[in-house]
Amino acid sequence: MTPQTRPVTLITGASAGIGSALARVFAAHGHELMLVARRLDRLEALATEIAARGGARPLVLPLDLEARGAAVEIGDTLAARALEPEIVVNNAGFGLVGEAAALNRSEQLAMIDLNVRTLTELSLAFVDSLARRNGGILNVASVAGFLPGPGMAVYYATKAYVVSFSLALHHELKPKGVRVTALCPGPVPTEFQARAGMTGPTFSPILLRSAEQVAAAGYRGLRAGRDLVVPGAPNKAVTALVPLLPRKLLLAATARQQQQKRRP
Repeated sequence: MTPQTRPVTLITGASAGIGSALARVFAAHGHELMLVARRLDRLEALATEIAARGGARPLVLPLDLEARGAAVEIGDTLAARALEPEIVVNNAGFGLVGEAAALNRSEQLAMIDLNVRTLTELSLAFVDSLARRNGGILNVASVAGFLPGPGMAVYYATKAYVVSFSLALHHELKPKGVRVTALCPGPVPTEFQARAGMTGPTFSPILLRSAEQVAAAGYRGLRAGRDLVVPGAPNKAVTALVPLLPRKLLLAATARQQQQKRRP
């Protein structure tokens, strides 16, 4: 680090949904941003919006985060501009509805690459700068990470990994002054549903939270040094009840729910 190096908040999957909402929240609190996603036009539009509101114009990097070496490219881009991460927000990810044996195997492996491998790589790649800055990591998981999910088996499993990994990393990095928070929203109306192949009703309205509500809760939780954030009392209740329910009942209920999502 040189005296001229500036801190930046890195946000992946920033082109839509929770990622865009997180970018707006961090920018509103004075953070300089680096936004990463595949769609350059979306990133540029968001950067223009943030600059128009008086924030520093974010650096944008169009990048396929499923590809190997994404963390290296991000690090090189930051270093070339005398920037280093103070906060890493791992939001990029997707899901697929359907039985694991019937879904496209390559797509499911790509989901694991993005939801698990890339998140892990970016969580670990910048620990030194995060420690220097007393910064943090915000990993976007899901309420799905608290239970098995027949009908979305691989997606649920990836989110279970994110919850477990983030809680452990919170413990490991706390002595270094680095906060790690797992943000676990319930259902949020975004592009996620269409990308996942959901064609029917999803969840009870009582569980729904907006991307803006989720982003605000995640920001507050990270700032407070919380290891786990579940936005909304009904979703908190779900995570508390899961360990108390019989496994067969839980699996059957989840499977029915996923089948309803695929009804035209």
